[in-house]
Amino acid sequence: MTDRLELPDTEWHRVSPKYIVVDVVGAIITGVILVAATSIPAWLTDIMWLWAIPAATALISLATIAFVPRRVRSIGYTLREDDLLFRRGLMFQRFVAVPYGRMQLVDINRGPLARALGLSELRFVTAAAATGVVIPGLADTDAEQLRDRLVELAESRRAGL
Repeated sequence: MTDRLELPDTEWHRVSPKYIVVDVVGAIITGVILVAATSIPAWLTDIMWLWAIPAATALISLATIAFVPRRVRSIGYTLREDDLLFRRGLMFQRFVAVPYGRMQLVDINRGPLARALGLSELRFVTAAAATGVVIPGLADTDAEQLRDRLVELAESRRAGL
């Protein structure tokens, strides 16, 4: 028995390796803000043991940054006959199947750093809020082609309802 859910004859499409840069920069910015915020009480009160809080925050931030490449490699999607299957996660894996006929909106977002690297984020909205899926780190052309393909599939599936 394996500890990973693998589907036979499934070709997983991965996100761009450039997405690692976007995720690392985001983690660094978040880590710096958290360390600065947790340093304020120690700085204002001069209580030495309070410096353990920003130190722990810095260690957690560094550990988070160390796992970014592996976490990005775990993100993937595949187009199946009736749905799109999306997966992500290391310890807590998430698999979401989004039926084409249930897609109401397929949206492309580009943040400033992702845009500079030629990356996009594809977001699907369905009637059920819990099944909203975001595929980050797609190359711009891949995101646009996938969006067009999904809209085409969604329209053909809804017409058959």
